[in-house]
Amino acid sequence: MTALSGIRVLDFGRYVAGPYCATLLGDFGADVIRVERLEGGEDRWLVPVAESGEGALFFQMARNKRSLAYDPKSPDSAELIRRLVESADVVVVNLPPSALAKLGLDYESLTAIKPDIVLANISSFGPVGPWTDRPGFDSVGQAMCGSQFLSGPGNIPYRSPITWVDHATAVYAAFAVMIALFERQNSGRGQEIDGSLLGSALAFSSTFLTEQSMNNADRQAIGNRSFLNGPTDTFATKDGFIVTQVVGDAIFKRWANLIGESSWLEDERYATDEARGVNGEALSERMARWTAARTSDEALEEMAAARIPAGPVLSPQGALDHPQVAAMGLIEETLIERLGVSVPLTRAPVNLGKTPASIRRAPPAVGEHSAAILEEVGYSPEEIAKLEKDGAITTAVQG
Repeated sequence: MTALSGIRVLDFGRYVAGPYCATLLGDFGADVIRVERLEGGEDRWLVPVAESGEGALFFQMARNKRSLAYDPKSPDSAELIRRLVESADVVVVNLPPSALAKLGLDYESLTAIKPDIVLANISSFGPVGPWTDRPGFDSVGQAMCGSQFLSGPGNIPYRSPITWVDHATAVYAAFAVMIALFERQNSGRGQEIDGSLLGSALAFSSTFLTEQSMNNADRQAIGNRSFLNGPTDTFATKDGFIVTQVVGDAIFKRWANLIGESSWLEDERYATDEARGVNGEALSERMARWTAARTSDEALEEMAAARIPAGPVLSPQGALDHPQVAAMGLIEETLIERLGVSVPLTRAPVNLGKTPASIRRAPPAVGEHSAAILEEVGYSPEEIAKLEKDGAITTAVQG
């Protein structure tokens, strides 16, 4: 028995925020149905890694899901959606509010079918305000929350290629879904959840937003150093790069003793984290000389012995090869039989002692489970065959 056994999720999401919310629910046992177009969602083909053209993004986001492929413009689509919603507990969408009603996925339409449904509606800018219907992606969230402005060397803002805004929004949404399901268990009521990329980005950037509002700090980008402590930076070694983050007096004392600068413990320039952030350039210069005389492994071993937080700067391949990554067991080789390939998928990075996350089902082909799902919601084999003949659905397994 899994934690979310018996919970059905309809995933109308695309790309990251919506799909990953549903993926997390699926990792803990929910029956997640990816509802997509006849030709497959456009996110299926991004970052292609298989001969079929299917991509790394889709493989990560579609684990533990079944696929139902339909034509939303078909005359049969409204009844199909009605039956699906009747059978579901949660609907996940990431569409502008104006598009939801057109597809019958707004909260009013859904509750007319299933009064206790939980709708997780994830958008770029939320349901109110002058930008509510504008499109957006992860980079827009990074840009508008202050993160990109504060990143980079100072002459040009840098964005992260890691889609942390999308993933943060998905995690917030999955958290909210669980709260809504818990509340429904107590009250019998469903509810609508509104999440947004901009909202998640602002929440993650809140420290600097609060500081700016109260102190008018007007921070500017300073590369890899920290505004708030030091030496926190990226340092070259004989064979690569490492990072360190020195926070708090105790760690700073151990660091100063390690590199032979114990006199700095009496230096007012470095008396507090704030002072060390202000004077971080000098601290980084000294640390850079220390790391330049060592390999990454040598530097990291010495710092680990001194209990100073540090780690190597790894490439994606370096991350896959690192012994700590292997020991954590988060990346599971998953066989996709229809493609004849094994794909490394990263499962939910939290462990529950009694009901852990797991990867039970490989990413599906377009429409791979259409027939089985429609039978579950009351369609006969003859009706399913007619729907396919009429072009309303596809049940063909495509690999």
